[in-house]
Amino acid sequence: MATSVDYIEYVCEQIRGVGYIRYKKMFGEYMVYINDKPVLLVCDNNVFVKCLDCISELMKDAQTDYPYKGAKVHYILDIEDTDLCHKVIRILENVTPVPKPKKKPTK
Repeated sequence: MATSVDYIEYVCEQIRGVGYIRYKKMFGEYMVYINDKPVLLVCDNNVFVKCLDCISELMKDAQTDYPYKGAKVHYILDIEDTDLCHKVIRILENVTPVPKPKKKPTK
């Protein structure tokens, strides 16, 4: 089941205030960017974040799962817990680099 537009907009509303938020549809699912950094992955109406040491204490009670076939295991972020979401996103935004622009193929 692909993520609904209503759900991705709800996610963005829940995290309002953490920076510039935008989302991009990818293969029926969504990547949420904070200040142009890919921070949240939203698949099947669930919010996923990478399992990184910098958030392991905050996410110690979180469930984990695979957002899509072939992916590494991720934490499932409880989007209802606004305080937790803001804390996790602020940490991840600080450690996540802005993606490098893709090079255009030469002719």
